[in-house]
Amino acid sequence: MSTKKLYLWNACFVLSSMVALPVVAQQQTTLLGFSPQSSKAQLELEKKFDAQLSAAAIGQNIKALSAFPHHMGSPGGKAVAQNILRQFQAAGFDAKIETYQVLFPTPTTRVLEMTSPKVYKALLKEPALTQDATSGQAGQLPTYNAWSADGDVTAPLVFVNYGLPEDYLVLEQMGVTVKGKIVIAKYGRSWRGIKPKVAQEHGALGCLIYSDPQDDGYTAGEVYPKGAFKNEYGVQRGSIMDMVIYPGDPVTPNVGATPSAQRLNRLEAPNLLKIPVLPISYKDAQPLLAALEGKPAPKQWAGSLPITYHVGGTEKTKVHLKTAFDWKITTIENVIATIKGAEFPDQWVVRGNHHDAWVNGANDPISGMAAELEEAKAIGALLKTGWRPKRTLVYCAWDAEEPGLMGSTEWVEDHAQELQEKCVAYINSDSNGKGFLDVEGSHALQGLVTEISQSVMDPQKSISVFSRARARRAWEAKSPAEKTKALSDSLFAVGAMGSGSDYSSFIQHLGIPALNIAFDGENDGGEYHSIYDSYDHYKQFKDPGFVYGVALAQTAGRTALRLAEAEALPFQFSYLHQTVLGYVKELKSWLETEKEKMDVQTLFAQQKIVEAAADPAYHQPRPPAEPMPTIDFSLLDKALDQLAKACKSFEQGMSQSLTPAQKNNRNTQLYRAEQSLLSSTGLPRRSWYKHVLYAPGFYTGYGVKTLPGIREALEQHNWKEAQEQVVVVAAQVETLANRLNK
Repeated sequence: MSTKKLYLWNACFVLSSMVALPVVAQQQTTLLGFSPQSSKAQLELEKKFDAQLSAAAIGQNIKALSAFPHHMGSPGGKAVAQNILRQFQAAGFDAKIETYQVLFPTPTTRVLEMTSPKVYKALLKEPALTQDATSGQAGQLPTYNAWSADGDVTAPLVFVNYGLPEDYLVLEQMGVTVKGKIVIAKYGRSWRGIKPKVAQEHGALGCLIYSDPQDDGYTAGEVYPKGAFKNEYGVQRGSIMDMVIYPGDPVTPNVGATPSAQRLNRLEAPNLLKIPVLPISYKDAQPLLAALEGKPAPKQWAGSLPITYHVGGTEKTKVHLKTAFDWKITTIENVIATIKGAEFPDQWVVRGNHHDAWVNGANDPISGMAAELEEAKAIGALLKTGWRPKRTLVYCAWDAEEPGLMGSTEWVEDHAQELQEKCVAYINSDSNGKGFLDVEGSHALQGLVTEISQSVMDPQKSISVFSRARARRAWEAKSPAEKTKALSDSLFAVGAMGSGSDYSSFIQHLGIPALNIAFDGENDGGEYHSIYDSYDHYKQFKDPGFVYGVALAQTAGRTALRLAEAEALPFQFSYLHQTVLGYVKELKSWLETEKEKMDVQTLFAQQKIVEAAADPAYHQPRPPAEPMPTIDFSLLDKALDQLAKACKSFEQGMSQSLTPAQKNNRNTQLYRAEQSLLSSTGLPRRSWYKHVLYAPGFYTGYGVKTLPGIREALEQHNWKEAQEQVVVVAAQVETLANRLNK
């Protein structure tokens, strides 16, 4: 039985075992934040909303908006923004375009050639396919990494696996250095920008990144156009801005990129790298890797190319890499569409998806954008019945997300004070496809996500998307106990937010509650950021019938409507408290394991020192590491106890009768409460990120680090900083508890 068939068999078994499990929303009469009477009205409203959603219309929008290249600043980008503007206006929104002026580099020179032991000139081009109608269009951005430095270097080549910090430890043990050399790394296992960042830290002069067929090419499945996966010419474009320092326009940190904004010299921007970087296909990578000599690469580093993988680093294999860019200020266009709230116009529910793409972008981002537009159309139909939302709805289409979350970040920085005063929550989407519901975000909204996910039906399985996602967790469980827990879990497993889409500035910079919603898991492929991210590819492999576009519109749209209409905003901080307790438990467990490892390493090092003393010819080893001090979590434990009591007291008080003014004040305090978790000084060495619970990892990029100040200090064995960060987090948790107590 193939792996794919085994997956399907297991998934179907788990799903069939869950059909008999109760779906709470089918029996539920009272929604979170609503009275029984208003719940009935809300469910009727959502029924009317759902009736307006059309898979065919979503498919038409995906086709229309991905019909031509539309990267930021391009004529196609402007045309897409205007199309979206017209659709919002036709739905009855008060819509406008807000512009910002940001730095954006486009390539003028891209050269990659092997100069020895033989000559090979890289193609650096993806060919048009007769089966893909848009793949041969004019106006495509070439294959490149935005924010690469200008550079012209010739040096030996070193293969560094995925280019992660641990890979460089292996190279060090092998006696291989990358200093003064060019590295070639595989895409995968981390965000692409981490690879040149780590290479630069180790003294490399340049970096190449390629997609090995093992990861998203012919080993993963049939290649495009026969199948969904990357063919030999496919290349993943993308930003390598060091967004873990800060996202957005690199020369206007912390302020909106308006015409009057003061700008840094780009060469001094701390989130831009200093070495040339270029992405290449596996067709271009194979001759380079085949020419490498030196030590064989570790077995686990080998990919699927028909060669023996070596690490190289010798003078025999040299490559010439040259890049140059047009560094210009470019105007970007955010589409901002508003329906003013009838009762609470100064409380905003913000919904967003970006509209710019690297090329045509049918999957990324148009699949999500089309769902958002379908929501707007359905809301417009509700407006025609005389209904208006209690709170203001703000529907956004962001520009310039791809080069570094620039459209959303500049808007958020420009409107920061107003957003912190008025924004109830931000609801984000991006790429979307067939599969399972995935939600990341503020854990105080976990109850709301659970309730909505139990009410939306999966278009393939005719069970709730909650039940299908739970079945997936049960199937992926690593032990019977984990499977039992997954099957019995009554809450949707909301993930923590790292980075990689437009929610980042809302939650991690301003402390605004946020959710990122998508369907995925059965839409794998290799088209990401290539010319083959097209309508032809999408309709065949990503979401045939566009039914998961409807599921996304139902899920995100209901979330927006419930937040807009709720009498009591459905924030439940007891869920956040339980989540943070889990994070602290993880850290304490990690410390115990790390201490055991360090104790063993110390004993080993001490033994080697004894051997060295007995034999002067023996190589003097490193002295043992300093012993791990005790990290005192008592302040944080105490703060979490306070938060538990505050949550209990607050939730008991929710049943009290309040005047309309008191209810409004309580709701205002509720949606502003997460701002209590912002540190005034931000995270160490990256002050733009202020949320003490969630941040992208310094060496993971998109991947999240929870309790990041503490966790990353511990991982770096910076014990003093870890203890300082425990105090910082404890103070913010205590601030949240005090806020709830009021």
